This record gives sequence, structure tokens and C-alpha cells, in this order.
Amino acid sequence: MVYVHSSPSAVCPHVEWAISGTLGGRADLRWTAQPAAAGQLRTEVSWRAPAGTAARLASALKAWPMLRFEVVEEPSPGVDGERFCYAPGIGLWHGRTSANGDIVVGEDQLRSLVARSRAGEQLAHKLDELLGAAWDEALEPFRHAGDGAPVTWLHQVG
Repeated sequence: MVYVHSSPSAVCPHVEWAISGTLGGRADLRWTAQPAAAGQLRTEVSWRAPAGTAARLASALKAWPMLRFEVVEEPSPGVDGERFCYAPGIGLWHGRTSANGDIVVGEDQLRSLVARSRAGEQLAHKLDELLGAAWDEALEPFRHAGDGAPVTWLHQVG
């Protein structure tokens, strides 16, 4: 899924072109008002494409730093899922996800975190960073404002 939580109306065609270009087919999105941000619009797009497409979609969308968005790629056999979140002021966050959508933190990430916390960094702050807590906090009001909004389905051409 691609969730564009908020976009200025002038940027909406650019978002559609970015998604269309990434998926190789026309994205005709249904935009609705975003109640959490006056004057902003929102849309949701469900897509099917090869693993790794979420990273390309997130990369294309972050070209507009005024957007708030999430891109979620479901896991597939042999490939973890991924979640990308973008919010103005804090940038892009990426995490791997399990089959049920939980953020997966790898052993090497945890070992590095423990080593840094022994060197004086706060463990709780670093765990929040790994789990994307700041992005969840920034995007949550926009997520709820989109409940019940229409979803467009897209498939990659090729």
C-alpha cells in the first residue's frame, strides 16, 4: 500500500506521475480532503509488483518534502516485508516487517544498540528510533483521518 497522508493539491499530479513511473502503468488516484490538515489532500493506493518496489516508490515520493506518506510492502516467500514512513522535518524511516506487520529488529542492530548504550547513549531513545516511534507519532493523526477513504488498486506492467 501507498498511503499519501497529506499533499498540497498542486503536488498531487506529481505524486501520480511518480507512482505511475515506478509501477510502469497509469495511476489514476482518488484524492479526498485530509481532515487533519486543512487544504491538504490524501489518497491510498494498493499495488502489486516485485519485491523491492516499495523502496523505489518511497524514493520517488520523498522528492516532495512537504508530503506525509507511508509505503508498505507485504512479505513474500523468502523476502521480508518493508515499511517506509516520511514526515516533514524528520525525513524518511525504513523498517523490515514480519508476516503480521510487526517491525523486525535484527540481531546486529540490537548488538550495536547495546554497545552504544553502554557508551552512554540512551537505550530507550535508540529503541524508539529503530521502531520508528517519531514517525508513528507524526503520522498517527493523519492515519485516523483517512479511515474509510477510497483505495485504488494498481498492478505493475511488464
